[in-house]
Amino acid sequence: MKSQRILTFSLFLLFLIFTGAVNGQKLMSYVDTRVGSAASIVHDAGAFGAGTEELAQTIPAVLVPNGMNFWTPQTQDTERKCVAPYYYKDSLLQGFRNSHWIVGGCTQDYGSMTLMPVSGTLKCQPAARASRFSHAKETATPAYYSAYLEDYRVKAEMTGTSRAAIFRFTYEQDEAFLVVNPNSDEGEGFIEIDPEKKEIRGYNPVHRIYQGGGKYAGFKGYFVVRFKDVFLSYGTYEKESVAEGNKQTSGKRYIGGYVKLKLPRDKKVMVKVGSSFTGMDAARANLEEEIADWNFQKVRSVLEKVWEKKLSTITVRTTDETAKRKFYGSLYRASFLPHAINDADGSYPAFSAGEPVMKMKSGNYYEDFSMWDTYRALHPLLNIIAPQLNGEMMQSLALKYEQGGWMPIFPCWNSYTAAMIGDHCVATLADAYVKGVRNFDYRAAYEGARKNAFTSPDDVADYKNGMGRRALASYLKHGYIPLEDEVPDAFHRREQVSRTLEYAFDDYTLAQWADSLGKTDDYKQLIKRAGNYKNVIDPSTGWARGRYADGRFIEPFAPLKFQFYITEGTPCHYTWYVPQDVYGLMKVMGGRKAYTQKLDSMFSERLYWHGNEPCHQIPFLFNYAGEPWKTQQQVRHIMESQYMEAPGGLSGNDDAGQMSAWYIFASLGFYPVCPGTPYYIIASPSFEKAVIRLENGKNFTVVARGASARNVYIQSVTLNGTEYTKNYFSHQDIVKGGVLEFVMGDRPNKEWGSKKEDCPPADRDLQLDSGL
Repeated sequence: MKSQRILTFSLFLLFLIFTGAVNGQKLMSYVDTRVGSAASIVHDAGAFGAGTEELAQTIPAVLVPNGMNFWTPQTQDTERKCVAPYYYKDSLLQGFRNSHWIVGGCTQDYGSMTLMPVSGTLKCQPAARASRFSHAKETATPAYYSAYLEDYRVKAEMTGTSRAAIFRFTYEQDEAFLVVNPNSDEGEGFIEIDPEKKEIRGYNPVHRIYQGGGKYAGFKGYFVVRFKDVFLSYGTYEKESVAEGNKQTSGKRYIGGYVKLKLPRDKKVMVKVGSSFTGMDAARANLEEEIADWNFQKVRSVLEKVWEKKLSTITVRTTDETAKRKFYGSLYRASFLPHAINDADGSYPAFSAGEPVMKMKSGNYYEDFSMWDTYRALHPLLNIIAPQLNGEMMQSLALKYEQGGWMPIFPCWNSYTAAMIGDHCVATLADAYVKGVRNFDYRAAYEGARKNAFTSPDDVADYKNGMGRRALASYLKHGYIPLEDEVPDAFHRREQVSRTLEYAFDDYTLAQWADSLGKTDDYKQLIKRAGNYKNVIDPSTGWARGRYADGRFIEPFAPLKFQFYITEGTPCHYTWYVPQDVYGLMKVMGGRKAYTQKLDSMFSERLYWHGNEPCHQIPFLFNYAGEPWKTQQQVRHIMESQYMEAPGGLSGNDDAGQMSAWYIFASLGFYPVCPGTPYYIIASPSFEKAVIRLENGKNFTVVARGASARNVYIQSVTLNGTEYTKNYFSHQDIVKGGVLEFVMGDRPNKEWGSKKEDCPPADRDLQLDSGL
């Protein structure tokens, strides 16, 4: 027994050493939450997407992973589209916000509120009350944020839970105020002060953009701010007008409330905030459920443990400390969205209408699915490290279909939108099902996904509201979307070629799901439609190209320039968007040689654009041509050149964690090129050792002997001790647990993974014999 205890302790000690938990070296210490909050310093960030695409749009938040609120410092006072709450360049801090910012994107915040400690003279409006602060006196971790407000000589500290937060403000002066404002740009906010309960309460109605732009979304962000100390005085304000003693104001812009506090002896003011999307009483109940007392350190400690558990789902060993920081920073940024919006008791506003209030039987209800981005890598990552969580997210999509009548395309602010193109809720659901996730109503979800693929709303108003695939009738009639269809009822109009390519992929993923469910007729129709990409690839040039209804390709043609029929990119970017049938694409291009030459040119001519999603699978496509050493080279180059450990270290919008999820996969040495299939394409593992701790209790370990910035090329591979020559592996290889071991070197081994039988499998049912 003694020897067994010694062995157990030794193993535990090794785990602590490996995870960095010895000597206070926590994994969270590798995360600087400010990375991505400044304009990109990556040299080619603006090559194809100047302006907002040069901003990663991330925020330094305190949050529970995928929790309701992102508690963040505020340097920008608005919920307008494309304006994040915080930018590193700003020198003035306006307060602390319970944000629901769709992190990494160019959308909007909603249902938020902001509070700010003030001393000396009362100042209410965000710009007027803003205080100087220094990044040198700022601490930004996922579980704790603090800053010193120079103009008020106040140390501000913040930590929290999913639905609540606790603040500690240490004043040096005697005059202590705290200001609260609902962030309603529409002037529809509400504030109420209750001195007996020592509370400020309020709400901020949620409004839509894209489909239904500006319309009320049917629900509000409610909040209850509770104070530990008594009020010496209080009041409301509108613009610069202050009404001392007034308890309520609403229905106007630039409103809020304030209190003057009796400072305790230590001058530490404690404030708690609870929030809800269903009502004021629910906000108070959430606060009492999640932060019952005034123990700041207790809340912080619990949240730190939550983050250590989250980050330790993947532990890495490397002597490259910068790479380690980039990895865990990426895992932080991949933990925002989708996020829960239900109360602690499971209540949430019904999808697409806000009413009635619904209630989860188990798990959380999730919202803000940035689907054009996250189906590529973020949700596939969750299918590995958190399948239970991803199943709850898939159940949320099923509920949206049941409550709204249509599977959403890009559900945000609990509403339908057609913000981006494609139908990628379908692809995400199919990917989860194919990879064994079953804790969602997959039959109802399939019904909704199938409805999107085969029918359009009878009611024009529903279609304009964002229900159903855009231009589906044209797609079904022609096998592509012709240029004559301008796609008017969408935020992104036209973009016909990109839509065709994305629908063909979505149809393929739905076909895999149909096949798994034994729906043979659906499968046959969908697998045929998966080949529709051929209709917009011009065989005379090998590039994607706009096409008219009579079959003519558009003239003139410039494949390296932005075109109206391509989404956020050029034809040379989107041509590669055929993950379901790469070998068929080779054939359309004129064969393997022509395909490889074009693929080489994407990098040799600096056409590749990592800062936006349509290119993300491109560097992995060399594997299909039997040239995996080129994938290894290019992926590692992208990792080093497009991701830096600095506020401006990301090359484009992080897009709800997709850019960061790409980095996580790439650093582990594989990537899900085609979600909806169980395969991962091998690249170049960058860590000496990485252990993925699976929910089934098993580990999948990637060992890369000799891996370094120089040694990027695979020399040999074994899987569970057996020689392995395939340049891909399956999801089942991961979930069974095991060891994938690489030997790395500084020169390509052009023999490994290069034979036809070593390349990723073709789908024979696409009936596109490559002849290669």
